[in-house]
Amino acid sequence: METGETNVGNACDHAHHEEAGEEIIKVRERLSHIRHKLIVMSGKGGVGKSSVAAYLAIGLGRLGNRVGLLDVDFHGPSIPRMLGISGMFRFSEKEKALMPHEYEDHLKVVSIECLLEDRDAAVIWRGPMKHGVIKQFISEVDWGELDYLVIDSPPGTGDEPLSVAQTIEGTRAVIVTTPQEIALADVRKSINFCHHLAMPIVGLVENMSGYVCPHCGQESPLFGRGGGRRTAEQMNVHFLGALPFDPRLVEASDLGRTLTEREKASPFTLALSNFVSEVIQRSEVLAESQHP
Repeated sequence: METGETNVGNACDHAHHEEAGEEIIKVRERLSHIRHKLIVMSGKGGVGKSSVAAYLAIGLGRLGNRVGLLDVDFHGPSIPRMLGISGMFRFSEKEKALMPHEYEDHLKVVSIECLLEDRDAAVIWRGPMKHGVIKQFISEVDWGELDYLVIDSPPGTGDEPLSVAQTIEGTRAVIVTTPQEIALADVRKSINFCHHLAMPIVGLVENMSGYVCPHCGQESPLFGRGGGRRTAEQMNVHFLGALPFDPRLVEASDLGRTLTEREKASPFTLALSNFVSEVIQRSEVLAESQHP
């Protein structure tokens, strides 16, 4: 290689390192304005993880917390449709940043679907591309001051949760399961994933724990009973509670809306309130233990 070519190569490498360094600084600056970062994980699909993430964010916001909801399930983003959000992001010339969708007074939402002109387009990315976009979702989005950032990740222990753990410093995990053994076997892998990465676990929540008949009040276990609590005890993880199955939640999600404040008396919304309170309490305990 000629000397000139070597100099050009060195200059390009230097420019690349400078750019990477600036992005890291920007990520850290954005994260310094977010108190609690929670990644909602599950060992397998079909356990209602995205619903739990959405209602956790909504519940935190309705208590007056400033909340961001970040959907990093790139291949199957469901948060925008679940919340009835559509349209592309706006770009703030003043802040030079993407503006999240404002769902409610205290809740901002970001999803890859809001960057796609065709919301049914397939996202075909490998790990490095996903890692880069997750960094951009922090550094290039104007989140402002947040009490909580709730991150909905795809099931399993693949690229997205790994990138979140590596990029979003201080992230803690909320793990979702159902009572059935096949889900519990996979959720144990998620717990071990967190241990391996030294990611603190806020706790384990058992979703679709049973169905309460609205007419007689009788509860029927859909996928067994008590498996989430037993697994939490066996794996030495805090149990955050059990959320019963509510058909109205499925109907509401299909229509792009959520259960409202008027529906607080239902078994699901009462259990959700307790779950959100547990997450708040555990988040504060973990924050104090890490910064005495």
